[in-house]
Amino acid sequence: MSEPTRAMIESRTDFQNAVRGAFAEAALVGCREIWLVDDDFADWPLGERAVVDDLTHWASAHRSFNVVARSFDAIARHHARWVNWRRQFSHVVHCRANSDLEAGQMPTILLVPGLLSVRLHDRVHYRGVATRERADEVQWREEIDAVLQRSEEAFPATSLGL
Repeated sequence: MSEPTRAMIESRTDFQNAVRGAFAEAALVGCREIWLVDDDFADWPLGERAVVDDLTHWASAHRSFNVVARSFDAIARHHARWVNWRRQFSHVVHCRANSDLEAGQMPTILLVPGLLSVRLHDRVHYRGVATRERADEVQWREEIDAVLQRSEEAFPATSLGL
């Protein structure tokens, strides 16, 4: 029996489990790129040891981990383990900020092209979908591209002090 191509997300736990599962599967399969888009990633499980271990297993020279946010302040505050991982793997991590959007206008998407996608449609009630359907991937990639057009490099791996 084949696994379902869509699963509904109906809680914060469902969302975080879908994100964890996506990273674990990406590490196992070895996909070329991963895209994360959110206002601030405060509710994502990025700082968990298992997530960072999966990302470490996934990362290599020909991979691309792309993160787009309105602000990276919450990542710095809540996900110290991921911030340290980001420093070590800065050759594959690309961070961009789009501060033109108002709070809540940034989509919440995890996209692993060719594999799976996770999307929250309602961030307040954690309603969304985890999907393997190509049509969803294409549509959400277009949304990411629209956000990228008005973004700029942000959240450097190291900061130089004066």
